[in-house]
Amino acid sequence: MQVCLHLGAHRCATTSFQEFLRQNAEELEASGIGFWGPRRTRKGLLHGILPVPGMTDSRSLAKRAQGRIKMNLDQSRERGLAHLVISDENLIGSTRTNLRLATLYSGVGERMARYAEAFGGQITSVALNVRSLETYWTSALTYAVTRGHNVPSYRQLQGLAENRRSWRDVITDIACALPETTIKVLPFETFGGRPEVQLALLSASDEIPRAHARVRLNASLRLEDLRAHLAGSGGPDPPQGEGRWRPFDEVQCAMLRENYADDLMWLTGGADGLAQLAQDPEQQAAGLNLPQTDVTRGIPHDKQDRQLAGSG
Repeated sequence: MQVCLHLGAHRCATTSFQEFLRQNAEELEASGIGFWGPRRTRKGLLHGILPVPGMTDSRSLAKRAQGRIKMNLDQSRERGLAHLVISDENLIGSTRTNLRLATLYSGVGERMARYAEAFGGQITSVALNVRSLETYWTSALTYAVTRGHNVPSYRQLQGLAENRRSWRDVITDIACALPETTIKVLPFETFGGRPEVQLALLSASDEIPRAHARVRLNASLRLEDLRAHLAGSGGPDPPQGEGRWRPFDEVQCAMLRENYADDLMWLTGGADGLAQLAQDPEQQAAGLNLPQTDVTRGIPHDKQDRQLAGSG
């Protein structure tokens, strides 16, 4: 049984992907694809893998977690599953911690090392969604303000823009924790809102249902909706304006976009052998011979070319 650990990240349509898997669970299982989501992983299954504050017997808790995971994996195998997708974005950290530290998943290496040990080497692949840092942080900030956090100051925004930690660092940390595991990177700009395409790539299956594929959950509120949501709540003053909230100025946006462009270039170049950049299967790559698009040229075109050549 192939075990794929889908890590999200947050604000990358991960909840929508999980809902798609949940709604199609029966049909997928009939095709040999199983699914564990947050409703299972956060109900005690993984308890004890990460240190629990105030608990002195952490080694014993981790040992129990290993036993629970092994038992559940064996049960999935006995049901005849060929692929198991485990999706929980909280495995790599939290949006709140990212905003508090003003950096991107700083403790992901240690966390993933603990999960790798708990799964006893049975993780065959890891999937990570990445997103333009400009839109990622904007979505994270919108999510935070919706839940009562203060609107960020210019200094806070500048700190996010100047931070040099990017998706490349996150991927490198994961690769160090899982050196023998295939890491697949799926850009949100290509795969966001297309859960059926993501699942087809992760499971190598052609029998993926399309029902519930366009369900969109936890989308960022527009400014007018954000103000309506916060009205009378006693929370922070919401940003003014209409449409999408754009907290970063042009210079800050340019810095964040440059970091993300560097990440994609690194991934396209092979990511130092650490990860694979997933390609859109619906986009055909150009072959050795580019397509001939202009097939209507004739004598009038040749005459026009001669006139243009002598006009300078």
